[in-house]
Order: sequence, then structure tokens, then C-alpha cells
Amino acid sequence: MTLERDLIKYYRSLGLEIHTSTKARGHQGFYVKNRIDISKNIAQERIVPTLLHEFAHYIHSKLEPKIYSNGGTLEVIFDLSSPSEIYEDELFEVTKLVDKHAKFELLNNHKQTVKRKLLYCENVIKQKYPNFLRSKKFKEFDKYIKKSEAKYLLKYDRVKLITGWLFKKTKILSVENIEQDFKDMPSEFCAYIKLKSYQRRQARISGKINRLRKYYSKPTELFARFVEGLYLYPQQVKLTAPHVYNRFYELLNSGYYMELSKVFQILQTHNSVK
Repeated sequence: MTLERDLIKYYRSLGLEIHTSTKARGHQGFYVKNRIDISKNIAQERIVPTLLHEFAHYIHSKLEPKIYSNGGTLEVIFDLSSPSEIYEDELFEVTKLVDKHAKFELLNNHKQTVKRKLLYCENVIKQKYPNFLRSKKFKEFDKYIKKSEAKYLLKYDRVKLITGWLFKKTKILSVENIEQDFKDMPSEFCAYIKLKSYQRRQARISGKINRLRKYYSKPTELFARFVEGLYLYPQQVKLTAPHVYNRFYELLNSGYYMELSKVFQILQTHNSVK
């Protein structure tokens, strides 16, 4: 019997519902109220790690029932008397090892690209207005833009203008085509509108990074990816998170993690964890 089937068989013996033919609410897997869904769309090699990840949530929910509302605490997960920053740091390093998205590489690269474009626009503006500062009002531009339809692009990257009462006309304006749409606009003013667009984009990227960091930093997610990591990269996890690794196995062997002990016995039978 395969490891995947062994795990599912054991989970079901505990009374858990296991579903492998759903979309798992758009995730690779999902655990809620004694039910584990594994997405039918994930790659074969991701099934076992996801089964372990979701089972870790199940174990954590037994230790700390309110994980859905607050994400749980490392104090309960590792039976600690006080918070430990080193545990959190080690666990986040394991998370980056297990899930490449937790490094935010694509988002950070995108953020750097936007930063370069912001500097370029700023330099274009300063060629004509050397005292220009992003944090100050750009009076010359404000005076010019009042009479231009381009003013709508100060808040939006793309707008649809409908003019006329009886015979309506529709016009699409976009920051991307500002030089074509407003051929008479000075280049420094075009650059300012683009600068505002890049600032909005920069804020969206930063917001997304912050939301993802908050998600990945939840104790229940840190724990689930640690368990996942022990299957995928046991030796690397041991080196990356020595304090967490030693404490985890101390608690696992004492029975603190309840049914998770049996899961690791199954993994050892299949030579997946050393």
C-alpha cells in the first residue's frame, strides 16, 4: 500500500472525512471540523505533503480549539511557558524552505521594478522642476491639470468617460497611453501621472506582501509547514531549526501530539522521515 493510502486509511480510522476530488476551496488542501479536502488539481508529489500539512492543523485544533479565529499560539503548540522568538524565527525559515512563495521573491522583484520606474519618472520631472518632491504639492501640475481630462488618471490607471446627453460618446483613457491620448501634455506632467500610478502599484504590492507575511506567520501555519518539512527535507529542517526540531520530537515521543505519533510511525515505515 502506498504512503498516501496508508495515511488516508489512518485518518479515516480516526473519524476524519477525507475528500480528494474537490477543489479544496481553491487551495491545495483544507482542514475544517474533522474534514480534510485535498485538491484534485494538485500534482501527485504534493498529495502526501498536503495530507501531513492538513493533519497538523487537525492536531493543533485539538490542542488549541480557537485556531480558526486567532491562528493559535506557539506556546501551546510547543508547550512553552513564555513566547520564544527563536522558535518563530526558525519556523519561518522552515516555511521558506517548504514554500517558495513565502520568500516573496516575485513580489519583491516586482516591487524593485516599480521603484526603478518611480525614480525614472521623478528624474524626468526634476529636469524641468528641480525642487520637485513627492511629498509636496506639485503646484505647476495642479494648475495645468484642472482643465484636462487626464485629471481622472490621478486616481485610476484606466477610466471610461461618457460624454453627451442625446448622442453619447465613450472614451477610454489609460495611464499606459497617456502620451498618445494627450499629445500636448508636457513630458514632465505625463511623468507625474505615471509616478502616481506607480505609487498605487507599489502600495498594492506592499499590501499583498504584508497580508501574505501575516498568513505565513500564523502559528498554525508555521506548525503545519514544519510537519510538512520534516517529510520533505528532514535533514535540512534539523539544521535550519534545531531548537524547534528537538522540542518537537521531545513532545512527539511523549505523546503530546497525540495521533501525530502514529503518523510519524507510518512515515518511518515508508522511510520518509529519518
